Amino acid sequence: MATTSGVSSAVSSGLDVNALVSQLMTVEQQPLAKLEKQEASYQAKLSAFGSIKGAVASFQTTMRTLSNASSFRTVTATASDTSVISATALTSALPGSYSVEVSSLAQSQKLVAAGQSGVGTAIGTGATTTLSFDFGTITGTLTNGKYEAGATFNTAGGGVKTVTIDSSNNSLQGMRDAINAAGIGVTASIINDGSATPYRLVLSSDNMGAANSLKISATGDATVSALLANDPTAGATTGELGQNLSESVSALNAEMKVNGIAISKASNSVSDIISGVTLNLAKLTTVPVTLTVAQDTASAAKAVNDFVASYNELSKTLTELSSYDAATKKGATLQGDATIRNLQAKLRNMLNTTGTGALTSLSQIGVTFQRDGSLAVDSSKLNSVMQSNFGDIAGLFAATGNASDSLVTYNASGTSTKPGSYALNITQLATQGNETGTAAPNLTIDATNDTLVMNINGINTTITLASKTYASALELASEIQSKLNSATELSSAGISVSATLDAGKISLTSNSYGATSSVVATSGNGLSNIFGTAISTTGVDVAGTINGVSATGSGQTLVAADSEALGLSVLINGGALGSRGTVSYTQGYAYTLNNFATSVLASDGSLSSSTDELNNSIKSLAARRTALEHRLIGIEARYRAQFTALDQMLASMNNTSTYLTQQLAAMSA
Repeated sequence: MATTSGVSSAVSSGLDVNALVSQLMTVEQQPLAKLEKQEASYQAKLSAFGSIKGAVASFQTTMRTLSNASSFRTVTATASDTSVISATALTSALPGSYSVEVSSLAQSQKLVAAGQSGVGTAIGTGATTTLSFDFGTITGTLTNGKYEAGATFNTAGGGVKTVTIDSSNNSLQGMRDAINAAGIGVTASIINDGSATPYRLVLSSDNMGAANSLKISATGDATVSALLANDPTAGATTGELGQNLSESVSALNAEMKVNGIAISKASNSVSDIISGVTLNLAKLTTVPVTLTVAQDTASAAKAVNDFVASYNELSKTLTELSSYDAATKKGATLQGDATIRNLQAKLRNMLNTTGTGALTSLSQIGVTFQRDGSLAVDSSKLNSVMQSNFGDIAGLFAATGNASDSLVTYNASGTSTKPGSYALNITQLATQGNETGTAAPNLTIDATNDTLVMNINGINTTITLASKTYASALELASEIQSKLNSATELSSAGISVSATLDAGKISLTSNSYGATSSVVATSGNGLSNIFGTAISTTGVDVAGTINGVSATGSGQTLVAADSEALGLSVLINGGALGSRGTVSYTQGYAYTLNNFATSVLASDGSLSSSTDELNNSIKSLAARRTALEHRLIGIEARYRAQFTALDQMLASMNNTSTYLTQQLAAMSA
């Protein structure tokens, strides 16, 4: 009896079962090939959408940059001799020309100690010595590195800083490291002058300016004191109370003239002379240098061209991936895709929308659509507009605001602020915290009345006034102002005060505005001497309405709470109560397109929806392919079983035929 085993039977008729099954399975597998072809199409579309996402993201990056008005309002500051002066300008700087003369550069004081034989050799007995460093201004005659008798030292009021020297660090190297580690505003180093005692400690003030000269007091070991104590008022006296260091470089202010006005500054980088301009002084002038502050039309033109180039790049990508090529008679991967058509239409419609600012359309600055759908820039027209309407170009692209009142400044907008013109009404102006004395101050200050404990804007600080008889109440007021503004607690918090006289009485005013602005003298032995019974007034916040709805005031800033103007922020720089005109807010093309790109790229945006749909389709195809593959395995097994059985049956029939033939032949014989 015939048997079968897997592919072939033990007795075969010669039927090619494998070939027959293979041919039949080729037909059966045609639906699987269609699924694979369909999946390849989906994968190609996914890749195309990935390219579009990348193009939109790149477009968004450019639009986000151009959404900032500063991209179109750059101001340049150019010096006629850049080896003498360089300058930078903020967008707030006004165009103008300035004559600058520099007669002195600011520099830091450097003091040099007497030479020692070694850097690690112990100096003195190691007894604990306190070095006290005070910064101030020295007035006097300097001869061979020493101030002559009669020199004066006026402290800057920043407080005395101390460094301790003992047996662990009483060498030049140890002193250097201790001073540097203390972080007191002094840098110590050691130089070798090549003499018999070559090693000399050099002390440098970290800050430039005449008010950063040093007075160093020392108490403790006499040898250490004789090396480092340095009182510029001591004349030829040496030792613990003497002038032991030599001044190799004097602390100086930068001295200059701007448009003929003499100016003295403690730094070579100055930002408070010309509004919005920072001057960097490099060397002295021999002839006046002309500084020209001008609107940067080149940067504005580049920003416009960047806008056009970015749009064209995105438009090109969208077109290439969705168009039909008549020459090759082939459609692109996303030809006819509704998402791409919708994206293209929205982009074009947004650029055709009219704005609400002084300039309302791209065509006004020479940006127009070409026949192929791209944008082009008419440089001549753009340059012409920049000459006449430079300040308005930013409003065509960025989110900007303008107030009709010159004392009102647009600050910012919120995500919900809608373009429009909003009425502004002020019911209360912001004020500054103030404290004024009730009596004229005693002008003689000594150890019995030289301290004040102040609370400025909620921050406490203690100041010690210079002991002397002041020439006037105004001089004393200036001393108080200087000491307060130099106090670390206040300066680190960005707090300062202004001191004036009110009918001979000292008045201190916080330079900030609003309910957190306050000046209160709380204690100190000089309180009654300087203020009598002080009267303190806390500041108030600005109050008013924007678009008829009560706005939120903080200092001089008023923020709209109205649904249309929600988040619109303006700064009220004084003026009258009542109606203050309008604040107009516009959203330019770059701002709008940036928001559009953000929505398109969002997780629930149109591109994500399309790619999610494709991914779901690919998953569905994978499931169908798996089911079909399982079905084909069964079909192949059935075909193979059927043809194997047929092969066996034919073999059996062949055997029977042979047997009968043999039997008939035998009977015939």
